[in-house]
Amino acid sequence: MNSKDIALLYEYNRWANDRILDAASELTADQFVKNLSNNHLSVRDTLAHILSAEWIWLMRWQGTSPKTMLNPADFPTVRSLRAKWAEVEREQMDFISKVTDEFLGRVIAYTNTKGEERKYLLQHMMQHVVNHSSYHRGQVVTMLRQLGVEAVDTDFIIFINMKLGMP
Repeated sequence: MNSKDIALLYEYNRWANDRILDAASELTADQFVKNLSNNHLSVRDTLAHILSAEWIWLMRWQGTSPKTMLNPADFPTVRSLRAKWAEVEREQMDFISKVTDEFLGRVIAYTNTKGEERKYLLQHMMQHVVNHSSYHRGQVVTMLRQLGVEAVDTDFIIFINMKLGMP
């Protein structure tokens, strides 16, 4: 994995997040927060979890160890989630633009939300974030189907074909 691969992976992640937020915007306010007995209960809670994880990992890469995740209740609408996500993505893009192949091989230490010390290679952390987001976007797709919203495809291969202008 090199810095160009990471940049592409995060371009994909932004594209997929945007698509899932567009699909979620089809929900009513009640559907958005409806308890569907999922890992993160509702579409709102799951999207807020994805956003929160992307934010907290970015903070860790920058040398800060937040003690808590973002609170889903702070995001009553898709619009409010999208606004915060835009901020996080701008910071991610700024960070990624400065990442070199050498920097990807560095060990980053942080304290997790349970107070435990952890350290990993930056490249593995960055891959993990996109993988984590993909996993939870899949959960959101299932919840959207349960709520009667048409499923949206967020597969990496679809993104690549679109980027290359292939059908």
